[in-house]
Amino acid sequence: MQQRNTPPWPSRARGEPSGEGPRGASCTRFSVSWPLILVLVVAGTVAAFWTLHLVWRLHGVWRIRRAGPRPILATRHRIWHEVHAREASDLRFGPGGEASAPAPPFEFVAELLSGSHPCVSVRDAKQRLWRMKWGAEAKPETFCVRFAAACGYFAEVTHYVTSGRIDGVTTLTRARASVGEDGTFSDARFELEDRAVRTLFDEHSWAWNDNPFVGTKQLDGLKIVVMLLSNWDNKDRRDVSRGSNTAIFEHRISPFAYEARYLIIDWGGAMGKWGATVISRDRWDVEGFEAQTPGFVAGVHDDVIDFGYQGQRTAEIARGIPVDHVRWFYKRARPITEPALREGLLASGATEDEATRFARALMTRIQALYEAVALSKSQEARQDEGRRTIKTA
Repeated sequence: MQQRNTPPWPSRARGEPSGEGPRGASCTRFSVSWPLILVLVVAGTVAAFWTLHLVWRLHGVWRIRRAGPRPILATRHRIWHEVHAREASDLRFGPGGEASAPAPPFEFVAELLSGSHPCVSVRDAKQRLWRMKWGAEAKPETFCVRFAAACGYFAEVTHYVTSGRIDGVTTLTRARASVGEDGTFSDARFELEDRAVRTLFDEHSWAWNDNPFVGTKQLDGLKIVVMLLSNWDNKDRRDVSRGSNTAIFEHRISPFAYEARYLIIDWGGAMGKWGATVISRDRWDVEGFEAQTPGFVAGVHDDVIDFGYQGQRTAEIARGIPVDHVRWFYKRARPITEPALREGLLASGATEDEATRFARALMTRIQALYEAVALSKSQEARQDEGRRTIKTA
């Protein structure tokens, strides 16, 4: 019998994985822990998010300090003014009224490359300068200035033009897709640029926690307007690195005096779903707007009202608004009717269905303010009754 040579290493059964690769190289198998990888990815994303926000914050502080004090000339400061019931019940034209509407023909001036949407500057037949803008923000901006103005808050003259033509158009970049070769356009937002007004933007704008109206019912009323319209993009002076959505406009009220008016200049993130993140919020979304309406008021306690709203600065906007301030605002918003809202929405580019549903949801939210105030009064009455019962006992 022929004897086999026995190899100097242990034998292995058929099918057993080899621990050696070619030419005797050792191969080690690593098991992949997907939960660990997921945790690392999430942690990295969160870290990057907060690092980016920290960089923005520090850069904003640097820009504000570099800009120095606001060059304000005004001796009078206002964020709100009284509005007659007739103005509050007509939202077709917004600030400036019917006479402020853009008058064709429009003459091309320049393309504006700042901002996130295509924009050009034009001059109309009355020699007024307008900023034309296209995109998802055109409709909400047009309607929101109408609603804010109807509540007594300052807003820019803004109109929605369904179609028209711009003469003298030259080479365009971002706006090329919005303007035809013959200058025709559709669905544009026109915003008046009044050269007689001194404007303070970005570093010289204002913040929700730093303005002459902190703690007043007028400022809290503006917060309620923001929430009624689901405007999640409420960046202010502190967010100057990303662009402040607040501004101060100085109007001459006499040959020797100016008045500073504090306003929101960008309502493009409104009329959809509020939310704290990009995946939870939306703009000009009637279904999302309706879905969140039942949660508009989150609770009533200790003479304050909390709201379900979420945005860029949720705590400063939606928490702890005194009942008295909500009551004050409700009296100013009460003259606004559902037909007036529908007309304002239609003038802002809404379809008939959108106008009907948005208007109905907005009226429901306004009614929720009244019910919250009434609930607070009922709670106060029960507390008084309880105190009297204790004294009697």
